[in-house]
Amino acid sequence: MLDLKGRARIAPFLDPVAVGLAKLRITPTSITVLGLAITIYGSVLLATELYAWGAVVAGVGALLDALDGPLARLKGIASNRGAFIDTMSDRLGEVAIFTSLAFARRDEGLTLILCVLGLSFSLLTPYVRAKAESWGAEGRGGWMGRAERMLLVLVGAGLAQWFSSLIWTLWLLVILSSLTVAQRVRRTWQQLET
Repeated sequence: MLDLKGRARIAPFLDPVAVGLAKLRITPTSITVLGLAITIYGSVLLATELYAWGAVVAGVGALLDALDGPLARLKGIASNRGAFIDTMSDRLGEVAIFTSLAFARRDEGLTLILCVLGLSFSLLTPYVRAKAESWGAEGRGGWMGRAERMLLVLVGAGLAQWFSSLIWTLWLLVILSSLTVAQRVRRTWQQLET
């Protein structure tokens, strides 16, 4: 939902930053790679149970992901290659975050299973969209796009430094992400010809 509605709302904040980055001759791909590197570093902190710091650092990496698109459009160099790199970076970042949380809580069976399920639905959500769009259908929508997943999991992980929030966050994420996959599958099914 944030992907569909939120981008227009945050554009007034992102566009001036994109203008500044363009003046510094920074490329969209370098922003994508930097964002991924920061997300992976935050994931390492999460894996070592520095939850608050890890969530903040990974959050900064995820926020950088919001800048590569506006920067590419501003510079007039938006391309399929750039979109592909961005998509792969998004998936690698999610894998890093869920893997780090699974490692940190490896002795807690239920939390470990929820991390695996959370990662699975996080990967299935964009897969359904990509498959739908390959057939000419609209594959967007649902409650838990990437922005919502990252916001939820990083807030829950960050609070895990002081509260038992991670298990409940993961339960919520798994339930809402599975419903998102179901919403996208249903919507795609309705658009496809028999």
